[in-house]
Amino acid sequence: MSIRHWEDFKPGAVSVYGPRLVTREEIVAFAAEFDPQPMHLDEAAGATTLLGGLAASGWHSCCILMRMIADGFINESSSLGAPGVDEVRWLKPLRPGTQVRVRTTVMETRASNSRSEIGFVKCLFELIDEQDIVLTTMTSPLMLRRREAGVRP
Repeated sequence: MSIRHWEDFKPGAVSVYGPRLVTREEIVAFAAEFDPQPMHLDEAAGATTLLGGLAASGWHSCCILMRMIADGFINESSSLGAPGVDEVRWLKPLRPGTQVRVRTTVMETRASNSRSEIGFVKCLFELIDEQDIVLTTMTSPLMLRRREAGVRP
């Protein structure tokens, strides 16, 4: 498979990656290590919160999303990382036993003004469940190497 460069990403393009089954064990293990709040560790404690039961940490959702896009396309691209994340939203709880997928939409692309070998691809990433309900959203500009450095679109 050829490496994808900045020129290969077009605004409006949509790709879906996954599925991945999220287990109770991984939710509790992640929470115990990184976000040890009761609603991420115990069903009874979670039931007393706005989440209404055991749910993955929002940060766990972001990590799952990152792994799925890394496996889905980033590791097969000329990725140079990202300058940050514009926005993350946790819209619905991620429950044990949920099969998730990531829907990626290219929102816009632009060539770097200061470095002709780099382009930016702004994406909307949506972590969705089996019913296509959006659980988490993240928008981020990715930096990719350009195939044709210095050539303006």
